[in-house]
Amino acid sequence: MKRIAIAERADWRARAEDAGFAFHTLDDARYWDERAYYAFTLRQIEDDLEDPTAELHAMALDLVDEVVRSEALMTRLAIPEPFRDWVADSWRARHPHLYGRMDLAYDGRAPARLYEFNYDTPTSLYEASFFQWQWLEDQCAAGVLPADSDQFNGIHEALVARFGELMARLPPPLCFAAVAASAEDRGTVDYLRDCAAQAGLRGEAIAIEDIGLSADGRFTTLDDRVIGTLFKLYPLEDLMAESFGQALPASGLQLLEPAWKAVLSNKGILPLLWERHAGHPNLLEARFDDGADLPAGWVRKPLFSREGANIAMHLDDGSREESAGPYGGPAIVQRAHPLPGFDAPDGGRRYPLIGSWVVGDRACGIGLREDDSRITRDSACFVPHAIVDGPAPSEPVRIYL
Repeated sequence: MKRIAIAERADWRARAEDAGFAFHTLDDARYWDERAYYAFTLRQIEDDLEDPTAELHAMALDLVDEVVRSEALMTRLAIPEPFRDWVADSWRARHPHLYGRMDLAYDGRAPARLYEFNYDTPTSLYEASFFQWQWLEDQCAAGVLPADSDQFNGIHEALVARFGELMARLPPPLCFAAVAASAEDRGTVDYLRDCAAQAGLRGEAIAIEDIGLSADGRFTTLDDRVIGTLFKLYPLEDLMAESFGQALPASGLQLLEPAWKAVLSNKGILPLLWERHAGHPNLLEARFDDGADLPAGWVRKPLFSREGANIAMHLDDGSREESAGPYGGPAIVQRAHPLPGFDAPDGGRRYPLIGSWVVGDRACGIGLREDDSRITRDSACFVPHAIVDGPAPSEPVRIYL
């Protein structure tokens, strides 16, 4: 695994605009950054990233089955009591899921280590699936990259195929919702709508703020049609905390991602996995926080936090790093395993976090975000990758629910 400086395409901004990648620049700063790429060998992709992703995903699903049978485990995960039967019933009915992203620390030598699951509202999807593939094709065609360069990236094809499989399992009508003011979220939702349409599954866009609630407790569109299935790029734990969300269990609405993703969308899953698989090479030791001072060699994370917010890191050398944010409440502590640092041409260091994508139950691609901090914040840049020594990874076995 290497970080390699490379000439950016002169017209990359125009290419992004033409492709609908409206959030390539955020707050006047680059989000997409193609002045470098990360180079992997095929062995690193297949053995160190693809296979562990599939194994960790299977371990997580096994744990869902255990959690929904246990009030004690539901309590440890801070799932509100009024929603527990709803979550458990969603799992027992095997309400289908679409996708997820797990964040991995990897340096190209030691085993990849799981930082967390993003299995409810994962973003950085469009740039991982479509735009970095376009970058690879353009750079190969221009001779900047070797013609036989490849990429671990079957995300788009997997999404279209998965929507095709879900077509008969999602009650109509299907709506795709995001916060109206978030360009990134709306871009992600628009991309997923397009993938669904390519599979023959039509859905309509709606702002999460525009969803209504009928007198009999059904969720509705602006023209008062009852929504059958809602893809919502909005945190499930936030819905549960809002008065509007209290109607969810009795509404008959099917969510995508399904309600059982509440088990996987908080960081309490990490100590539970460690308790059952202590010493696993792709896991970091983790436990529920007892409120004591954070010892050296550990990181504190709230159960419900996103985009690297409210992380406290106390490294073995005594150094500390913290990120601000709006999250509080119960937390976990996880053994510190800092991201690898790579030298950049500006003299600074870059710390890449690998987002490994699962569509259905298939590990199908990666995207990298890098920061100048060991905590990957919402300001981190997306940087493309390439496989530089062989053919594309072999097709993994599909294990759909």
